[in-house]
Amino acid sequence: MRIVRFTAPAESGVGTDPLFGVLNEKDSILLLKGDPIFSGIVPQDKTLKLSEVKLLAPVLPRSKVVCIGKNYADHAAEMDSVVPSEPVIFIKPNTSVIGPNETIVWPRMSERVDHEVELAIVIGRICKEVPAAKYKDVIFGYTIANDVTARDLQKKDGQWSRAKGFDTFCPLGPWVDTEFEPIDQNLCNPKW
Repeated sequence: MRIVRFTAPAESGVGTDPLFGVLNEKDSILLLKGDPIFSGIVPQDKTLKLSEVKLLAPVLPRSKVVCIGKNYADHAAEMDSVVPSEPVIFIKPNTSVIGPNETIVWPRMSERVDHEVELAIVIGRICKEVPAAKYKDVIFGYTIANDVTARDLQKKDGQWSRAKGFDTFCPLGPWVDTEFEPIDQNLCNPKW
C-alpha cells in the first residue's frame, strides 16, 4: 500500500488542510480518516485524482529524523575513513523535512552542498531498545529520503548537526510503502 500526504484544491470539497490517502495504480487517491500511523488505515468514501493534489512529505516526524552515517564502505572511503565498528548516529530536525518537488535551500555560508539518496524507515510507534527479532513490529513502512549535507561545514565543525540539519535538508517521499520488504536485512549492517 502506498500512503501519501497531500493538500487538495479548495474546490475538491475536502478542505485545504493536509490529508492522507492511499495511492492506487490508476493514479487516484482514496482518502483516509486521520493520520494512518495513529488512526490506522481507515478509508473514507472519497477519491481524488493524483494530478489534482500537491504531494507533501508523506510523514512528518514528531521530533526528529534519526540517521546512520558511514554505513557502507564506498561512502566511508569517499570521506577518507572506514566503516566504523559502531553506528555513527546523527539527527535531522523535523524542520529539515520537505516533500517531493520542493526546493532545497542552499545556505549562504556553504560552498559545497551534497545529496545522498537513502532508504528511510518510517517507525509507526514510540519505541526504544527494540530487539532485532521484533523490528517488524515497529515499522510502519518505507520511503525515500534525500540526505542533504553542507560538506564544507561538516568538515569544519567536526560534527554533523549544522551541516545536515538546515531547513529543507531532508526531502522525503513521494509516499510510504507499507508492503516493501528489503531483500537482505543485513545489507547495510556491517558489523553492528
